[in-house]
Amino acid sequence: MSHPTTMLLTARDIHKRFGALVVLEGVDFSVAHDEAVGIVGPNGAGKTTLLSILSGAQPSSSGAVAYRERDVTTLDSAARCRLGIVRTHQIPRPFGGMTVFENVFVAAANGRCKRAEAYDRVVDALALCGMSEVANRRAETLGLLDRKRLELARALGADPGLLLLDEIGGGLTDAEASELVEAIQELRRRRIAVVWIEHIVHILLQVVDRLVCMDAGRVIADGEPRAVMADPAVVEAYLGGDVHGAA
Repeated sequence: MSHPTTMLLTARDIHKRFGALVVLEGVDFSVAHDEAVGIVGPNGAGKTTLLSILSGAQPSSSGAVAYRERDVTTLDSAARCRLGIVRTHQIPRPFGGMTVFENVFVAAANGRCKRAEAYDRVVDALALCGMSEVANRRAETLGLLDRKRLELARALGADPGLLLLDEIGGGLTDAEASELVEAIQELRRRRIAVVWIEHIVHILLQVVDRLVCMDAGRVIADGEPRAVMADPAVVEAYLGGDVHGAA
């Protein structure tokens, strides 16, 4: 796949402070149309905070975010979702008393698609995530893998142009993670841009065009995935000196 050049999302000079605690310091980040970008880094590097700022769940202390060349810095997550920036969370929290279908329908009805199109979008999202057979089950009865699938299906129901994934592979077996990878690869074929935070590096390497490594609130490497994984600064900060063991 050739490297895309047109930027879908651009974040410039992002800072985030909680009182005296500096979580992000001068982060520049961009995603091109149809591109998949992986983000890695040690715990506390600022990865999830960056994703929260990109999605509108948290405001930045300073800096700017643009999506499709529109300044969205002051827009909240609901407004950004309606524009096509959609996020999943590390710990899925579906509406437990609602069915799988109803959970995805709520997302579709509040996303970019018209209400008349919501039913078809839900059916498609459930099929893509392998959840058609459990569409009528209550979400509270699902195991971890199906909760992860439902989290992804809800995001797809909102019709994303940019999908932000936060450790969606966490807690899964290798076989279960492979199933999610297949679904995300299908999203790539549908030309949906993806930003994916993940500690399971070998999963990311199956999907992403570009890899970004963060440490202590800064981007320390950004480029071709294998080159980033071999960067001495990444090996030291993220992998503890054992690049091959983690990948």
